[in-house]
This record gives sequence, C-alpha cells and structure tokens, in this order.
Amino acid sequence: MAMLKASWFLVVPLLFLSASAISPKAVVKVTNNPADQLVAALNDNRTAHKSSSLYDNPGLACLALQYIKAYQGDCGAVEAKKPSESEFAETFAPNCGILASSLSPITGRLLGCQSKYVTPANAFSDILMENNKGLEILYDKNHTEVGAAASGSDGGGPYFWCVLFSNGKRNSSFAFEGGVAKISRPGCFSGANDECSGASNWPQPFSLWSLAATALMAGVYAFGL
Repeated sequence: MAMLKASWFLVVPLLFLSASAISPKAVVKVTNNPADQLVAALNDNRTAHKSSSLYDNPGLACLALQYIKAYQGDCGAVEAKKPSESEFAETFAPNCGILASSLSPITGRLLGCQSKYVTPANAFSDILMENNKGLEILYDKNHTEVGAAASGSDGGGPYFWCVLFSNGKRNSSFAFEGGVAKISRPGCFSGANDECSGASNWPQPFSLWSLAATALMAGVYAFGL
C-alpha cells in the first residue's frame, strides 16, 4: 500500500507538469473559445504562405460579433446582405464600448454560416476560404490586425463565423472605453480571454489540467488523504 501511494504521488505531479508544458499560446488563449482557434488557423495559413501573422485585436473582434448579430440568425442573408460602413461607427462600436476616435478602416470582411457546427479549422478552410475571393481577402497586404467571432442562434444552429481585418495600429486602434469590452451574448470573440457562451453546443477540448485535477481528487478519496 505504501508503494502504491508513493507511485501515485509521482504520477500526479507529472500530469501537472505536462499540463504546464503546453505551448505558450494555450496559456494566453482560452482553449475552448472557437474564435481564438479561428484566428490561430488563419495566422497559421498566412505564415505558411509567407505572409505576416496578424495581431489579434479584441476590439476588432467584438465588432465582428456585432457584425454577426446584424444578420439576426438568418443564414440565407449572408450572400444578400452586407452591413454598411456607417454601422461600424453608429451601432457596432457603441455596443462594444469602443471609443469612436480609435476606429480604423476595415480592410476586409469574411462571413460564413452553416446549420451544423464544424471545428474552427474546418470553418476557416471549408466555409470562409471556399472561393478565390476569400483567399484574396486573406492575403491582402494591407492588413495589420484581425478579429474573429463565432456565434450560434438560441443556443444552437445556425452557426456564424466572422473575420474582420483592419490596417490599424496595435494597442491604439479599436480601444475599449475604460479598457474593458461590453461582453455580448450569445457567442464569443477572439482575444478576449473569454469562454464562448452556450458551452453545451461548442466542443470542449480534452484538457490535461482537468485530467490532473481529477487524478488528484481520485487519490484523495482512494487513500483518505
């Protein structure tokens, strides 16, 4: 029994060390935020094609979520409807709590919608990049920043994916009043260190932290610690 206890206390710390050894991106980003994952897929694709990685601006990403909300859950309007430039300053920015003076030009828009949920990587490659127009927007050299958002409707489908690009300056464009965004539900946006609402409808990735914590609790009950 003593040997079993000793082995247990060797295994659990290793699990925590393994969880800590995950890439730095996992520490900075909330892993079950699909908007963060969408930006990661986008930047991976850009760098693979010798284009620069874009700064993930949470203010711009909040605007992307407001952009989705303008469609009011109507997947069929994606091709027919396009919010005007004026809506960014008049509606989207105030809803996010973004200072009007910090707004920068939008240099590209990508929007997709599907009735069933797909992974962020598939949303990027199969929905947003389904034609040459999407590729032209993705590799445009005028972009310096990106913001992404994802949202379902009434806790389920259809699922919208939106990416906005800008040529703004890091740490000065799309700034929040008081430095804090007005979190809007449902949905989520990138760079916000926030989990996506409607968790039952978004995939929950396997976590070594969860495994380690579960293992520790199991040890507590098993050995009466």
